[in-house]
Amino acid sequence: MTLRAEGISLHLSGFDLLRDISLAVTPGEVTAVVGPNGAGKSSLLKVLTGDNPVSAGAVSLNGRPLAEWQLAQRARIVGVLPQHTVLDFPFTAREVVALGRTPHDTGTVRDEAIISEALAAVDASYLERRYYTNMSGGEKQRVQLARVLAQIWEPTEVGERFLIMDEPTSAFDLRHQQMCLDIVAQFSRAGVGVLMVLHDLNLAARCADNLVVVSGGRIAAQGAPTEVLSGELLKEVFRVEAVISRHPLSGTPLVIT
Repeated sequence: MTLRAEGISLHLSGFDLLRDISLAVTPGEVTAVVGPNGAGKSSLLKVLTGDNPVSAGAVSLNGRPLAEWQLAQRARIVGVLPQHTVLDFPFTAREVVALGRTPHDTGTVRDEAIISEALAAVDASYLERRYYTNMSGGEKQRVQLARVLAQIWEPTEVGERFLIMDEPTSAFDLRHQQMCLDIVAQFSRAGVGVLMVLHDLNLAARCADNLVVVSGGRIAAQGAPTEVLSGELLKEVFRVEAVISRHPLSGTPLVIT
């Protein structure tokens, strides 16, 4: 059971944003999508989450075409964290995270426990009664992350769970970047399929089982970070001179420019 794209293309406003892309997000694994600005990374996520219909090819979720899923069912197993979230209502952090429990019928007591656990997981328990509109950018991002985690916190009978995130660490300091990677690893170990767009190649190399490099709307390379990352690839896709070394702590590839 996977979240799978097979030969998908996306044509919008006279432009080919995606061309013949195939990939699979597998439960228990982390897939990171990287590439230069305008490569099609966010467009790929929007197709995989159903926000944009494909122009060609097919997307399936747990063995069924994505379009055949009822939104309420899909919301119980797919949590999506967009790059930017607009919320101008004076909701408290706890009320924002509670939105993630809307698709479920687990009852108030269980939902309240999950909300507390999700806030604690993202180091945001102290924010639970603070209004969202009064938070910093990083605090807002952590609360939104807690909302998405609360949405897929537990296994359901509907099917395998997936966590999809677009630049989840962009507003985080170093400590909370590490926290985010730890959460991703924890959910992956629990059987969740994780797909996220990252700009930082070193963060991607540290956390990903599968690295997908997108360039010009196509997949330039995909596979394990150790297999994919090379000076030649970075020069071709990112147009930078770089050396690939090895991280002294994690042993993962380290990009030095």
